[in-house]
Amino acid sequence: MKRSSAKTKRAAPLRTPSGLGANATRDIAAALTTLLADVFTLYIKTKNFHWHLSGPRFRDLHLLFDEHGTQIFAMTDDIAERARKVGGPTLKSVGQISKLQRLPDNDADFVTAKDMVAELRDDNMQLATFLRETHAVCDELGDVATASLIENWIDETERRIWFLFEISRDAAD
Repeated sequence: MKRSSAKTKRAAPLRTPSGLGANATRDIAAALTTLLADVFTLYIKTKNFHWHLSGPRFRDLHLLFDEHGTQIFAMTDDIAERARKVGGPTLKSVGQISKLQRLPDNDADFVTAKDMVAELRDDNMQLATFLRETHAVCDELGDVATASLIENWIDETERRIWFLFEISRDAAD
């Protein structure tokens, strides 16, 4: 293969047919890719806390964080594939995740179990907001399929929030 034809193949646009206009493809794929960066960030943080948990509630929280991590990770492929199905690109690297993520990392050497629960609750609440914002973009641009997926992710996220909220309450509440 000639060098110029190899470059041409690498530079070929995606152009996946979706029935959505070019602006819709661009905006929905961008919203999904940013959402994906946040989901990966929350996944890594959840696993970080799962791996570094200690204290009297270790077993219950260790299992809960593992369950939540599995659920969050399951969203990633669906989000990325949906961005591709609508005709856009998606994440290509960890560096791109760090540029797009809106949720903060936690690189602390030690975090108490109580603080882990509170931070994951707050991050999931923020993720629910991001999901609703992405849903609004999809509604505005007529992407019913993506909006439908997002509704399920909102429900899963609200369940995680509920669990994290309930276990963070003091017995006196």
